[in-house]
Amino acid sequence: MSTIHDTIVAGATPPATIKVWDPFVRVFHWSLAGLFLLAYATGDEIETVHIAAGYTIAGLLMLRILWGLVGPRHARFSDFVRSPRAVLAYLRDVALLRARRYLGHNPAGGAMVVTLILMLIGTCITGYIMTTASFWGAKWVEEVHEAFANLTIGLVVVHVLGVLVASFEHRENLVRAMITGRKRPS
Repeated sequence: MSTIHDTIVAGATPPATIKVWDPFVRVFHWSLAGLFLLAYATGDEIETVHIAAGYTIAGLLMLRILWGLVGPRHARFSDFVRSPRAVLAYLRDVALLRARRYLGHNPAGGAMVVTLILMLIGTCITGYIMTTASFWGAKWVEEVHEAFANLTIGLVVVHVLGVLVASFEHRENLVRAMITGRKRPS
């Protein structure tokens, strides 16, 4: 069997893996993870590094949003953003160990992508306004900034657990797939 536009043609041998995640998505993912950890670790300790990481994260987020609109199939939001009902149904199926495998993001993974992007946008915006004359020293802005960052850490933990569960349930290494960009076709 061979794949042509996700259709299997009888009689040919299927490829061992196919390209799913393009280089931009993979570089974005790992760069964002590293930069967020750097920003979180430096916080008040090394302000110049913290601010530089924050601005870089903001730039990456803008590029990812654009790529989510015009990028290849599995990078597009239209490929993986699902309704809350679909996400809840998928999570129910995960709990029952009968969740459908997706080549791209599953509904829960898509919801996590959107939620993480929104949390990081909130973190970046509050971080920026803390540096403006209008909000310089405003304790409430700093507290909101820290709340966004701490919620993001919690989401990252849930994201990693979700990757582990999906890797186990579908017997595939999703971490490797986000490094190589390749997954088995079925």
